[in-house]
Amino acid sequence: MNKARIRIGGATGYWGDTDMAIPQFLAEGNVDFIVFDYLAEVTMSILARARATDPSVGYATDFVTSVIKPHLTAIASSGVRLISNAGGVNPDSCAAAVRELIRAADMDLRVAVVTGDDLMPQLSGLTDLDCREMFSDTPLPAAAAIASANAYLGAFPIARALDGGADIVITGRCVDSAVTLGACIHSFGWTFDQLDHLATGSLAGHIIECGAQATGGNYTDWHDVADGLHNIGYPIAELTSTGELIITKPAKTGGAVTVGTVGEQLLYEIDDPQAYYLPDVICDFTSVTLREEPGDRVIVDGAKGRGVPNSYKASITWADGWRGGSVSFYVGSRAAEKARLFAEEAVVRSRRKLSALGVEDYQELCVEVIGDESHYGSAANTTGSREVAVKIAARHAEKQPVAILLRELTGAALGAPAGLFMFAGARPKPSPVFRLFSTLIPKHVVDIRITTADESHSWTDNQNVDAGLPSEPWVIPHPSKGETCIDVPLEQLAWARSGDKGDKANIGVMARRPDYLPFIAEVLTTDYMRTRFAHFLTGAAVDRHYLPGLNALNFVLHNALGGGGMASLRNDAQGKCYAQIILDTPISIPKALIGDD
Repeated sequence: MNKARIRIGGATGYWGDTDMAIPQFLAEGNVDFIVFDYLAEVTMSILARARATDPSVGYATDFVTSVIKPHLTAIASSGVRLISNAGGVNPDSCAAAVRELIRAADMDLRVAVVTGDDLMPQLSGLTDLDCREMFSDTPLPAAAAIASANAYLGAFPIARALDGGADIVITGRCVDSAVTLGACIHSFGWTFDQLDHLATGSLAGHIIECGAQATGGNYTDWHDVADGLHNIGYPIAELTSTGELIITKPAKTGGAVTVGTVGEQLLYEIDDPQAYYLPDVICDFTSVTLREEPGDRVIVDGAKGRGVPNSYKASITWADGWRGGSVSFYVGSRAAEKARLFAEEAVVRSRRKLSALGVEDYQELCVEVIGDESHYGSAANTTGSREVAVKIAARHAEKQPVAILLRELTGAALGAPAGLFMFAGARPKPSPVFRLFSTLIPKHVVDIRITTADESHSWTDNQNVDAGLPSEPWVIPHPSKGETCIDVPLEQLAWARSGDKGDKANIGVMARRPDYLPFIAEVLTTDYMRTRFAHFLTGAAVDRHYLPGLNALNFVLHNALGGGGMASLRNDAQGKCYAQIILDTPISIPKALIGDD
């Protein structure tokens, strides 16, 4: 299939995302593909636990119940094609459920499944490969503890499924952007060595993979789009065969598509922007530029491809004990003191019981009082707050000690300081802790298959292109302060967004004007970030990367999330608020440069 231009709608950013996007794209009428991203590391562990209980589940059921079932007739009549990683750890069962809906409706839609990402049958082989964790160099966890093991597949198998006539493609774990790049490869006939085109298609996928985060969701300037968030439009990527890219959204929807909304999402959850590794291409985003056009349209240009890696990243989740916690609230004078005393009271009672049982102490305890002199924003004047929330959580190798703490957090209520209240509901229960083990595996050990109702065939990814990574980082310009300077908050000068990758957090900061960037960079150093986030970091490593095309900085904070989303006891286990923490940072900048901003 060779087309000059396609439009791809990004419908979901995680399992549980709203179902607003499908009606928008179907009403738009000229969307060629709709892509769905449901999977994260924590999602894979949840799905793996579900499949262990019932072999027929383990996929994102929302895709079947909220997308296919209510919109099947409209999907079929529109001719739009769907690509989804809803298969999770059981893509064949997901496809079977979709095919049954199609059969019951007596429709002629072809469903293809891409498998091979599931490495659980190959655990012994991974041990033979001596797989090491990418960041800590630790060995593979014991096989008995492993809940899921999946390679992040690429886009070419998806394209081959589309080439075979599939109307709906369902995959297991693939990189989030692959569902978009697969549509591009199929539509334009791109080959493995068209690196810049592959990088552009991957960037398009990266921008739309989190749905409304590209169109005003989680936006620094949320107040500019507040009136339309109830009807926020989901993103559409327009691409051409020559690698041109425009981001837009459906007509008559809320939100916005601006340099700020797109730039924030581009910076979201990346590491080194000069070497962003994907299975199909190593991307360099440092020269990417954004330009607004009227009508909620942003032109994205400058993505470069630097090679094709010879390995897949694999995500392995493994069980490491139990955790649990609860949130309560205190009001009145000295609310924070009372909250901390309540937490201490429950912990002391619990430890007394553990001692009586001859059980070891908790491996980790976490008490966070929000509304106190909170470490989430030291500039806020909250001393003496009369309303606080207190979260108490613990982790232990065994389930019972966690259950004991949860019981005491409820049972201590009548003997606690005055002013306590809780949201009504059942007592929280312990939940298993799953940790992430990331590693690299050779591509040749992964057996990828593309299956339809009629046939199944294998696909081998043996491409490896070394185009050469940049040898030197970009140099940030020095500020010139030959005139009167004033201090203004970072938020006045920049947009910012943060996210997670395992136990690492990234914070992207993009200057609102190019001439602001040197002054921002002078303050936002790695030393500053280490100091500002010292209470979160369990290591000292902070990296800073420069993206001159965006006038942006990307910070990577290592060991910053208390183990990451599957294991952390923190309120913000995925670093989503980290950008908000730094937006109050004072930046010294020439007064004349600010003007009326």
